[in-house]
Amino acid sequence: MPNRITYHSSSDNLNDFANDGSLLFTTSRNFKQVEWDHELETVSSTGGTPTLLLDAIGEMPSKSPDGKFIAFAMGFGRVTREAYHGSANYEIWLYNTEKKSYSKLTDYDGHDIYPRWGDNSTIYYISSKSGKYNIHKVIIDENGKQIGVDNQITGYEDDGIRYFNISKDGSTIVFERQTDIYKLNLSDNSINKVNIEISSDYRFDPTEYKTFTDKMDEYKVSPNGKYSAFVIRGEIFISENDKDKSRTANLSNHPYRDQNPAWLNDSTLIFISDREGQNDIYLVKSDDTKESNLFKTLKHKIVRLTETDKDESFPVISPDGNKIAYEIGRGKLVVSDIDKNGKMKNEIVLLDGWAIPGNVSWSPDSKWLAYSLDDLYFNSEIFIQPIDKSIEPVNISMHPRSDTSPVWSKDGSKLAFLSQRNNSNSDVWFVWLKKEDWEKTKTDWDEYEKPKTDKKKKKKDADSTKVEPIKIDTKKIYEILSQLTNCARDENNIEFAKDGETIFFTAKSPTEKGIDIFSIKWDGKDIKSLTKGESSPSSLTIDRDGKYLYYNSKGKLNRIEIKSEKKESLSFAAKMIINFPKEKEQKFEEAWRALNEGFYDPNFHGQNWIDLKAKYKPWCLSASTDNDFQDMFNIMLGELNASHMAMRSNDEREDLQKEKTGLLGITVEPNKDGVKVTHVVPSSPADKENSKLFIGDEIVSVNGMTTKGNINFYSLFTNTSDEKMLLSVNRDDKQKEIVIRPTSSLSNELYDEWVENNSKLVDKYSNGKLGYLHIKSMNMPSFEKFEREFTAKGYGKDGIVIDVRYNGGGWTTDYLMTVLNYKQHAYTIPRGAAKNLTTEKEKFREYYPFGERLPFAAWSKPSIALCNQNSYSNAEIFSHAYKNLGIGKLVGLPTFGAVISTGARSLIDGSYVRMPFRGWFVKADNTNMDFVPAVPDIIVYNNPDSKAKGEDPQLKRAVEELLKGLK
Repeated sequence: MPNRITYHSSSDNLNDFANDGSLLFTTSRNFKQVEWDHELETVSSTGGTPTLLLDAIGEMPSKSPDGKFIAFAMGFGRVTREAYHGSANYEIWLYNTEKKSYSKLTDYDGHDIYPRWGDNSTIYYISSKSGKYNIHKVIIDENGKQIGVDNQITGYEDDGIRYFNISKDGSTIVFERQTDIYKLNLSDNSINKVNIEISSDYRFDPTEYKTFTDKMDEYKVSPNGKYSAFVIRGEIFISENDKDKSRTANLSNHPYRDQNPAWLNDSTLIFISDREGQNDIYLVKSDDTKESNLFKTLKHKIVRLTETDKDESFPVISPDGNKIAYEIGRGKLVVSDIDKNGKMKNEIVLLDGWAIPGNVSWSPDSKWLAYSLDDLYFNSEIFIQPIDKSIEPVNISMHPRSDTSPVWSKDGSKLAFLSQRNNSNSDVWFVWLKKEDWEKTKTDWDEYEKPKTDKKKKKKDADSTKVEPIKIDTKKIYEILSQLTNCARDENNIEFAKDGETIFFTAKSPTEKGIDIFSIKWDGKDIKSLTKGESSPSSLTIDRDGKYLYYNSKGKLNRIEIKSEKKESLSFAAKMIINFPKEKEQKFEEAWRALNEGFYDPNFHGQNWIDLKAKYKPWCLSASTDNDFQDMFNIMLGELNASHMAMRSNDEREDLQKEKTGLLGITVEPNKDGVKVTHVVPSSPADKENSKLFIGDEIVSVNGMTTKGNINFYSLFTNTSDEKMLLSVNRDDKQKEIVIRPTSSLSNELYDEWVENNSKLVDKYSNGKLGYLHIKSMNMPSFEKFEREFTAKGYGKDGIVIDVRYNGGGWTTDYLMTVLNYKQHAYTIPRGAAKNLTTEKEKFREYYPFGERLPFAAWSKPSIALCNQNSYSNAEIFSHAYKNLGIGKLVGLPTFGAVISTGARSLIDGSYVRMPFRGWFVKADNTNMDFVPAVPDIIVYNNPDSKAKGEDPQLKRAVEELLKGLK
């Protein structure tokens, strides 16, 4: 039986089985706080509690045969990005265990990875120096200094080496390249392919019969309200809208991806499919002359309606059922006539640009379309456009904040949409389509009576598709807007009741956990919650009769009867056959096409994307697991040499045991009686008043179980989060019992500890003159904390140190620039502060009511900024801006070089691929930020053990430089 060695819910990645029987691995415990590299730990191969291997972070550790040196890599990034050059590239370092000193072995500005020992003085590693990953060799002396030159052992020029290892006697290297394993004989450098013949043996069945009762994605209610069509895992299903009936019919039954269902009529469904290699419009109807009902028939006929050289997507059928709007490629919006059999004619191109129109919506009279559209400032506006193109598109929102998701009222009086124009939250706004309605006063509306409708005429109209044309006053229509909601967070999922007076939406509940559905009258009255503690409701839809409000709740279809507000869940049992080999091909094609259409550089950074597909597709399809498929696809993405790129598979077939380690907030090392505490994380369970542990405490048992010998201390805390645990502790020659409640995460506590240590260093280095603040991420919570901390950390200080090291990015740089780049133009003196304004006024020159007069409080005193190789994305934009706008000096290391706007495209099985869709360029010199980092004015390196020694040379130099400017 295998012997389990490590126990921790953090990933433990084995790197070396050393000659002394120890295992070297990377992990995240308590030594790693905000850093992106891992901590390096070691544990005996016979078991026991792991301990820190080095007082430095890094990757890929390997111990020399005699144990004198430990080689490891420092850096960060995707090793699949073979052509990366930048400050975050991996370099090989050596640690001398006798002298307890570090030295850098390689200094190439690309990746040097996977150090391996041939003998006590020979190190092999992989490097991209030649343009492709090849194996290199370097000889060191007894002090770890390189002797002679680096030797390249392999010389592949097309496909590099992905991984290698070396035999214990140092005679043979085995390596992985393309889809094969090779042996390299080091005596003569001969290379031979290892012929591996393994009989096929499926770990999982290639096909699987599954029945889904949730995981619904898109859905559409039929015009008569009796059925719903919906999508699960790329299949179109239909079910009855009856809570007691779960039978479900599979309409598409195809291993590729079918999506975007739209009802042409009660017996015909339109959808999008890529079954012919690209997205086209298809129709499905009954193929039984005796049974036209799409749900009841056992024969379905699928017809391909379009066959262009571009993808079609997002079909929307007009309310009268006679027209279809859809998108072609990127940015082309068209409308066509369509008959009941799906025949399309009289195509009209409404838009043909670069931006993709969003949330295309038909007016109730089938004569207008509404949609949102980005401009080159990436401001989204709402447009309406007549389908006969009698006038140009009309911008009804006209605002520099995002406006999206237009929805017409059923009575043709209003158009609602989401807008961020108030406090940057998404609120529900609407525009009156007729100016006379907007001009009515409250009294006018109170006195207004709707015209009485003849019941016979109403029934006749209900049986027809004729709708009165709506009237729209387009002139300066953007001036007659009304804000309807103003909740604490974003509102979403707008839908109108049939009468046009009530609007439904989702928002964060003020009383329940999570998101709920609310209704509100158009005048802001009668707001109420229709659900309580609902599971993330989305995609609100009202049926044609206006009786039910449908919504998706965590993949299940639900509805609310509007009159009674009664809620019910509509069950379904969607059966399908998942053909995993075919689905694997679908994932590859879908992800490749997404990047083919969406990657920001149409020249793919000089690579031939079509050739890369031909090369990598067979390799990806030969992968036997989702992880292997993902890894091979990511190697292909690495060829593009761009940041923010990855495929992530969902590994849903892996049925693995789930464990979560209860964390105390301590670092321990084994001793003869158990384990000794060597560090306590502030504010962790071990730092609470009733469960305090101290450095030097010896924990001898946990819940009566011993901690000494080969017992792994962490194994005693498996799945114990928030459970009371009894520790027996030796302290000052006395034994005491401590009851402690472990937590599931220490990320916040570790981050706060790192920040607090830096604050103390700045206070020490500056003799209390400067403040310090770290920006954790470029998001709104971090910005709001940043704004608060200017008061807390900058209060009474002469200047402040701003740190964006280890900041992974986001979007708030320009908010920060607003705060930091403000130029004070006046100062104020209130009554009572000065006895004589003439003689004392200059004492008040630095005082101005910033918080009163500005959207964000401003910092007008001197500052300095810190960045490093792990300042990423928007943190790099901040660093570029801080330097180029002359706000202050930049100190540290060049940033990563990874600035692209990115999103993600979901794939058929729930996997996704990142989508870099917009490039960023420095205005000062036109450089592409994805290749050119922000370079500090003053470059300072921190030693690998600086943190362990309680030092920070980068921080110290920043303080010294800022103090110079204050003199």
